[in-house]
Amino acid sequence: MKLNNKVIVITGGGRGLGRSMALELASQGAQLALADLNAEDLDETINLCAEKGVVARGYVANVADEASVEKLFDDVINDFGELHGLVNNAGITRDGLFVKVDRETGKVTKKMSLEQWNLVMDVNLTGSFLCGREAAIRMIDGGTQGCIINISSVSRSGNMGQTNYTATKAGVQAMAVTWSKELARYGIRAASIAPGYIGTEMVMSMKPEALDKIAAGIPAKRLGTPEEIARTVTFIFENDYINGRCIEVDGALRI
Repeated sequence: MKLNNKVIVITGGGRGLGRSMALELASQGAQLALADLNAEDLDETINLCAEKGVVARGYVANVADEASVEKLFDDVINDFGELHGLVNNAGITRDGLFVKVDRETGKVTKKMSLEQWNLVMDVNLTGSFLCGREAAIRMIDGGTQGCIINISSVSRSGNMGQTNYTATKAGVQAMAVTWSKELARYGIRAASIAPGYIGTEMVMSMKPEALDKIAAGIPAKRLGTPEEIARTVTFIFENDYINGRCIEVDGALRI
């Protein structure tokens, strides 16, 4: 699909990968509906998009809350009239070992809490489900063809200290496959992207020696850039024969 004047929702659009995606899609002429919990971040991203001459609006929304998501997509339709795309980008981490064992005693001293599990599930997995469902409804009822992109992760294959996160990232990839099969008849595609280590503001704030250690373990010997993920989003939106697949953007890293 040609992105010029197409209406795209990006969750977690206020900063980080979401901001890079917004700026990339703005450069292609897309109209943007950016959802985030932080109004200040949204305002800054909207202003940056406006400098590229496109219409961008911000919506304070909690993707883990059904009523909030329903209102978000109702508001988008009221403001823009139609919907053509969604990037399920919003996500959080609450890392910790499944169980932590004391080396001296051999006894378990700590475990991943149910709160750690539920928080990540609610935002990453349930949030993607809710937004994907509401986007599909608006596209079908509006008679528009479109595409849903879920942001997965190289960690979806399993990564130490991330039982909760890996489960959600495997889940969003699998949901995209399922949606691709169910929604193709309506002209709606679904796909996913699995980034490796990406140099977002948060990651780049780490100590240099930690960043060097991460980069050394990547065959490409560097972290990816947010812009490289954003260009992959554009590639999926514009290629109408990509459906149900996960594109890995990880510098050949395998966890």
